[in-house]
Formats: sequence, structure tokens, C-alpha cells
Amino acid sequence: METQLVELDLADWNAATPNEAWIAELEAGKVLYFPKLGFELLPQEHELLAPSVLAEGVRNISLDAEGRLKGAAGDEARQKAVAEMVGRFRTQARQLIHGLLPHYTSALRLAPTSYRPVQVETRVQSWRADDRRLHVDAFPSRPNYGERILRVFTNVNPENAPRVWRVGEPFETVARRFLPRAKPYSRWQARWLRTLRVTKSFRSEYDHLMLQLHDGMKSDLEYQKNAPQETVPFPAGSVWVCFSDQTSHAVMSGQYMLEQTLHLPAARQYNPDSSPLAILSRLTGRTLV
Repeated sequence: METQLVELDLADWNAATPNEAWIAELEAGKVLYFPKLGFELLPQEHELLAPSVLAEGVRNISLDAEGRLKGAAGDEARQKAVAEMVGRFRTQARQLIHGLLPHYTSALRLAPTSYRPVQVETRVQSWRADDRRLHVDAFPSRPNYGERILRVFTNVNPENAPRVWRVGEPFETVARRFLPRAKPYSRWQARWLRTLRVTKSFRSEYDHLMLQLHDGMKSDLEYQKNAPQETVPFPAGSVWVCFSDQTSHAVMSGQYMLEQTLHLPAARQYNPDSSPLAILSRLTGRTLV
């Protein structure tokens, strides 16, 4: 399998510039990898690299667009320190994306920024929620009608442990493999899910098919084992960027990561025809949203 990783030499968050070749690769589902672009912690922030910063019963710490912090344990001073660290990463992640992808800037919608101090290997989850299985991102309760999920990640592990991913085959290959297994879309079922508030809005056929791909991939253990894939250890002090609704990925191990999600309408891509919405519409021959 051709590598799905595109390594770039950038070492300054504020020095990114666009390039047609790797923009096309990103929009085709590849991962942009910046081995020299670490997120530098302030001296007083090193004590925040501990599982004890996480409140009991939650998986991640998040900072929303209004600056509200959720999921952090500790007194007011610690809460403030965590918010400032996560907020600084958000600023740098946005600067990176604006430099790399200036055409997106006016259309991006900011999602909460997360800090993940939990060790991946120790999480116990259902097979649907288990991100150690290859998948593309799709969310049962939050239909997005083809809106893209662009993510910036950085590994801040203080012991230099890598965050290890598996990266799978291209999205269209995944779709051709799993679409024939997908359950038919039902508008009445989508209305019922909305009425019962299982979903926050009406689930489109696009959202239905993305969930079918997500669940089909995760439930197929033979596929998980034998699908074309590469193991990628992202070292501490590195950054990587991908469209997680398009990149087939699994998170195998690691601890202490910061992540920024940005949403983008598919029509605002440099090449809208490369989006999952366009690919699924072409493969099904139907308008999906």
C-alpha cells in the first residue's frame, strides 16, 4: 500500500504556507506529519502532565470556543493553568491551519479543544467506541451533512513515548468495500431518532452511510487484522493533521495528547470532489443530503 503519510519540514507554527501538492494529498485523506513542530510547554505546565488533572468519570478535558473548561480536576489555580495551556495550543493550531490552508479560513467552525492525559491502552470500551480499531469518524448523535472534520494533534508525552496509530487504505477503497454491506437508509427511522432526541438533528442518508462505514470497519475483525495499513509512531514533540472523517485510522497506544477539531463545509475545500460526501454521492448515484 502506498504510504498515507506526508512528511513536512515545518518547524514554526507561524511560518506555514500553502502548497498545492500536499493540499491535494490532505484532501485525499492522507496525514500531514510535522516531526519538527512540537508544542512547547511552559515550565509550570509540566506538572499538568499527570492523570490526576482529569476529573473522575470523564475521558478528556475540553475547552470550548467561549473559554469554558470541562473535565479538569483540581482547584481554581489548576483549572486556570489547564485552560491556559489548552488555549495556547488552540491558538497555535489555528495559526497552523490558516497558514497551510488559507482558502479555508473564512469557512472554518471552531470545535472544542481537547487534552487527553489518559493512556490509550488502558481504556475499556465497547467495540463501537473502541478507537483502537480502524475507522473513519462518524457520530451517532450529531449528524453533520457532509461537513468535514479537520483535526490537529500533538504528542506532549513527557517520557518521549510515541502515540502510535494505524493508518489504513484510502476512503474510496473503504467505501467500495463496505457500502454493499450497509443497511438501507430509512427516513422514518431518521424522523423517529430525532423525535426521541437520540440525534440532535435529522440524520441524513450521508450520515447514515458514514455510520455504516464506521461500524462495518470496527465490527470486521478480519478486516482489522488484514486490511492494508501502516503503523505510525508519532513521537513526542511532533504534530500531525488529517481529515478524520476520511482518513482510516486507529489509535493503538500513547498518553498525553492535545487535539484541535475544526469543521469545514465540503463545498469550501480546494477540491470539493475529493470529499467523502462527493465520493459517496458518486458511488451511490444519489443526492445524500
